[in-house]
Amino acid sequence: MTKKRKSIVSSFGDFTSQSTEPVAHNEPAKKPELSKQAGRVGAGIIGATKRSLTDLREERDQLLASVKDGEIVLTLDPNLIDPSPFTDRLPDDDRDGFEEFKTLLAEEGQIVPITVRRHPDDGNRYQIVYGHRRCRALSELGQNAKAILRDYSDRELAVAQGIENASRQDLSWIEKAVFAATMEKAGLKAKDIRSALSVDDAQLSKFRTVFNTLGQELIELIGRAPKIGRPRWLDLIGLLKNKSDHAKLRKTLSSDKVLSLSSDDRFMSAIASLSAETTDRPAKQKPMVKPFGEVGEVKFSEREVRISIRGSHASSFSTFMESEIDGLLKRFKQTIDDE
Repeated sequence: MTKKRKSIVSSFGDFTSQSTEPVAHNEPAKKPELSKQAGRVGAGIIGATKRSLTDLREERDQLLASVKDGEIVLTLDPNLIDPSPFTDRLPDDDRDGFEEFKTLLAEEGQIVPITVRRHPDDGNRYQIVYGHRRCRALSELGQNAKAILRDYSDRELAVAQGIENASRQDLSWIEKAVFAATMEKAGLKAKDIRSALSVDDAQLSKFRTVFNTLGQELIELIGRAPKIGRPRWLDLIGLLKNKSDHAKLRKTLSSDKVLSLSSDDRFMSAIASLSAETTDRPAKQKPMVKPFGEVGEVKFSEREVRISIRGSHASSFSTFMESEIDGLLKRFKQTIDDE
């Protein structure tokens, strides 16, 4: 007699029963129930998630391969799971998108487990390697989380977290900069940070420059800004000349009007507030007058200082500037250090 093949949903049900630890609230395992209405499976499982049968099979195979490779699969209360020690996410202002994701998870159930490690300071708790969004959604739904347990060092956790994010390509540019800064603060070596983010030294340097110039507070006020790439972030820090510019930016981003905007729009408000400061300052022109009469002019603007010397005085003024320039630059550097 030919043995019936189990459905994909039944396979997932069997798999979840392989938990090695009890959940906080033990309840008898229930077999998935299929509606008697025709087409219910297609609408509720495949139709609602817009996933093909092949996609579901691949996800099932991933779970089964995890067990075959000796990984431990747990069923955990999300309240026992802490975020990764390496921050890579800024607050998500796409609440509608998250609600849609949570609805799909409630209808379909958790197919792909999150990945966790034991908390290094508390053996009864866990830390997420990846799967923060799934864990948050399950917590809000009041459901337990299927989780693969792995024995990761800090370095291995950071690299695995970075590889997972890179494969999904959903970290914004500034979130990668935050991730790099968090790993650097934790003492990870530059080569490990580059591996986690799949970047070279030049890109890592730009992450460091933007993060250090803006600081965590201003970055969090702006948010993840998914549509804003590296060139615009570099433009923004290029407009920050001194502490007063930082204060102006903080004031702009703290206003109720700006806080109500999306993170992309908050970024545009930030750069507009500093750009307005620049364009509102008119260029100044005044003659350079010496005892022997007018010899030229100096033009002051936000972007440049231009000195023009006319006629026969150009050569002697050039010699004079060459002898004075070192002293002028030292005095200028002193004014920057005092700010």
